[in-house]
Amino acid sequence: MSRGSRRASACRARRVPGAGPKPRLIVPQELQIIRASEFIRFGAHGHFDLPASKAALAEIAGMCRKRGIAHAMMDLRALHPGPKPVFTPADLAELVGTFRGIGFTQQERLAVLYGSDPHHRARLFAFLSTMHGYAVRAFGDFEEALLWLSSGRETKPGRRRSPGQKKVPIRFTKHGAKPARRFGRSRAKAA
Repeated sequence: MSRGSRRASACRARRVPGAGPKPRLIVPQELQIIRASEFIRFGAHGHFDLPASKAALAEIAGMCRKRGIAHAMMDLRALHPGPKPVFTPADLAELVGTFRGIGFTQQERLAVLYGSDPHHRARLFAFLSTMHGYAVRAFGDFEEALLWLSSGRETKPGRRRSPGQKKVPIRFTKHGAKPARRFGRSRAKAA
C-alpha cells in the first residue's frame, strides 16, 4: 500500500461503537486558527492600519479557501483593549466587507475568540457578519467556540418556532381607504 493511500484511508469517517442504537460517525475536520498578530496591523505612529489589516485578512482567508478549510477561529485573546476601542464600527463593517470580497460563503464558519471585550467590538463584528448572512459568532470560551465550529449546520433563527407561537394574519387595505374600527365604541359615544 502506498503512503498516499494509507493517508487517505486514515481520513475516512469512522463509526464509534457503543454510541447508542445508531452509531455516530467521527469525521475529521480541519480548523484554521488566525491569531490577532497575523492580521491586525498598526502604522508607524501606533494607530490601527485598516487597509493593511484588510489585505492581511484577505490573504489568510484566501489561503483557507484555497486549501478547502471551511472552519476558522479568529483568536483575539492576546489583544488587551485600552480605555478607547481600537476599531470603529465603520472599521468592523469594512472588515466584514473583506469576507464578501474574497468569496466567504454561508457554509463557512468563523468563531471569534476574545479574552476581554469591554467595548463589545468582537461581538459587534460577529453581529455585523451575521446580518450579512455569514456564520460568525463571538465566544469568550475556547471550548464553546470549538464545539460550535464542529457542530452541524444550525437552523436560521427565523425558521424556529416555539410550540406556543401561532401565525397572525395580516390584512392590507387599498391605498387611501380608512381602516374600520374594531375596538368597541368610539370616544364620542362613550362620553
